[in-house]
Amino acid sequence: MDSPIALGFLKFGINDLVDILLIAILLYWLYRLLRGTGAVKIFWGVFIIFIVWNIASYYHLTMFSGLLGQIFSVGLIALIIIFQPEIRKFLAYIGNTRLTRFFKVHRKKKLSAEDYSEDIDSIVRACKRMSDSKTGALIILARATPLYDYLETGERIDSLISRELLENIFFKNSPLHDGAVIINNHRIAAARCILPVSHEENLPTDLGLRHRSAIGATQLTDALAIVVSEQTGQISLCKQGVITRDISPTVLNQMLKKELQQM
Repeated sequence: MDSPIALGFLKFGINDLVDILLIAILLYWLYRLLRGTGAVKIFWGVFIIFIVWNIASYYHLTMFSGLLGQIFSVGLIALIIIFQPEIRKFLAYIGNTRLTRFFKVHRKKKLSAEDYSEDIDSIVRACKRMSDSKTGALIILARATPLYDYLETGERIDSLISRELLENIFFKNSPLHDGAVIINNHRIAAARCILPVSHEENLPTDLGLRHRSAIGATQLTDALAIVVSEQTGQISLCKQGVITRDISPTVLNQMLKKELQQM
């Protein structure tokens, strides 16, 4: 007599294969988003309990599977609360994929590096001077993802981009120097903006609040973040949660042109 497992394999079809592949992709995305954070341990714990629950249900262990089912039913709200930052991050990740942006009806015309040349020149010259004077700075360059939530936390400026204005904003005695400057649509939109801080455990210990904020903001959006270290004067560029540290103004210019013309 064939076992239930053998019969199950005989009934395995293309729908089952697609189902498994979709689950595998979903778990891979979740793992990538949670990797390096404390939440990944909770994720694996929940995943193991879920597997055990399904095995118990398959072998008709009624009491045990019923107990685990009640835990999942009651604990669903608790899990949503625990994973609220990760759920937001996951939804933002989906919304920022190229496939999602492809289906947007009102898609802007692709701009060339020349369209940003004056902006990039002002930003790079400001970063060079602030690097030389070891003036801390955090500049966010908005791209496709709207940054309305972050803009609301700061002081609206809505000014043309200039080296002098950026330096004055981040001057240590300026009331606007704390927080981030957000640049959107060729204008300095706001200053002193509060950004989400990355809590990844595998980040270098010497990274300060500015760097962690740059990583956190670029993990949730497609924005670019430029950081000038107050301690070392080093310039860093952050994209998709990955930070490139200690770059020269020339390299920063090249990287910005490459990234902004891909919008």
